Amino acid sequence: MEQKQRPDHHRPGPRPVPGPDRPTVLTGLRDFVDSIANTNPARLAFTVFVFVILLFTGLLSLPASSASGESTPLHQAMFTAVSSVCVTGLTVVSTATHWSFFGQLVILIGIFVGGLGTLTLASLLALMVSKRLGVRGKLIAQEAMNNAGRLGEVGTLLRIVIVTSVVIEAALALALIPRFMLLGEPFWQSVWHGVFYSISSFNNAGFTPHSDGIVPYETDLWILIPLMLGVFLGSLGFPVVMVLQQNGLNWKKWNLHTKLTIQVSFILLLAGTVLWALMEWDNTRTIGTMTAGEKVVHSLFASVMTRSGGFNLVDQNQLEPTTMLLTDALMFAGGGSASTAGGIKVTTIAVMFLAIVAEARGDADVKVYGRTIPQGTMRVAISVIVAGATLVSVAAFLLLSISGASLDRVLFETISAFATVGLSTNLSAELPPSGVYVLTALMFAGRLGTVTLAAGLALRQRSQLFHYPEERPIIG
Repeated sequence: MEQKQRPDHHRPGPRPVPGPDRPTVLTGLRDFVDSIANTNPARLAFTVFVFVILLFTGLLSLPASSASGESTPLHQAMFTAVSSVCVTGLTVVSTATHWSFFGQLVILIGIFVGGLGTLTLASLLALMVSKRLGVRGKLIAQEAMNNAGRLGEVGTLLRIVIVTSVVIEAALALALIPRFMLLGEPFWQSVWHGVFYSISSFNNAGFTPHSDGIVPYETDLWILIPLMLGVFLGSLGFPVVMVLQQNGLNWKKWNLHTKLTIQVSFILLLAGTVLWALMEWDNTRTIGTMTAGEKVVHSLFASVMTRSGGFNLVDQNQLEPTTMLLTDALMFAGGGSASTAGGIKVTTIAVMFLAIVAEARGDADVKVYGRTIPQGTMRVAISVIVAGATLVSVAAFLLLSISGASLDRVLFETISAFATVGLSTNLSAELPPSGVYVLTALMFAGRLGTVTLAAGLALRQRSQLFHYPEERPIIG
């Protein structure tokens, strides 16, 4: 007898088992990040920074972030978020009085995250989401650290960057905390201020948790020296710090990037100290009434901070016009590549100076320390300088029309924003929302633009099967 089959709708069907190939939100995000990291890492860096800035803007807009318990206007929250993530230090509201402890903590985390750098963050995101970096992603991460190691060591190098940051910041905090305690601050407040200043200084941010900044400590070397050391180390860049860790002070084992970065940094530090002292020595509005020793300390401190630190001991509005111009030049120069400093970078200045010397001598190659600098490197240097000057010019033009302020103040604020320095004539706080957005965009472009441009040009070298005939136009 034939058995009757039960209808299909009574038979329980197989339960869907999520397999490895089943699309999910996480796998979609992983594929998206991995595809961008391997095809256009510069776009990934841009995306990561935009996402981080929007996140911190949202956090700073919360009522819990302000001391008054009210929501902060969007333009002020976004400006502060960009200033912290781009490690600039410019402010439109007082960090000490406007923000609550939670708001200050958000700013501090933004400084730490932003100090790691755009390309480092992009590489870390690709590692976290896809658990791997493709060859192109490794190349961009390696380029971010100026080829500080072999391609297979990129993951290790990224960990070294984070560990190095934490160790240096912890050492600075341990140096500062006892001093704040001796000055009468409670233990936990001293810890908070020590940690805040250590992270802010090493990342060249310039944010201060005190309403009057570090002006009350203008003669306190116990506080000034750690701040200067933190800013100077941060401005050298992770590739240089790693070379110093591996080879110490053995000059012969340093690579060319380390030699140029340290040499030019010390030249600018010395020249800035001497020139700043000469211009401000008799200025009674700044250091004219101080002792000779105090004047030297102020000059050294100003020289360190003008190249991206952002801390100040004197009112920038009271500087001599010549000193403001000197400060503009030092801010535009900035610090080392792949560092927490901004500007066009000291290696860019070194390469262009060497190219000018080679041209003046009639040399076909640009040579230094037994090495020849490739033509492509000089093209990147020219691109970075021109792009930086163009951004500053356009932003200054817009701010002049928006604010009606004098050219010296506008130029000072514009270069400070582009170079992510943070020194200010207080113009940022006086601007209407439209001017605040201009500076916000400039800080973002200054932190992301030149680095991404240099990395993009270095990796987008197409092979050409033909060349047009050469013809040299008249130059100069």
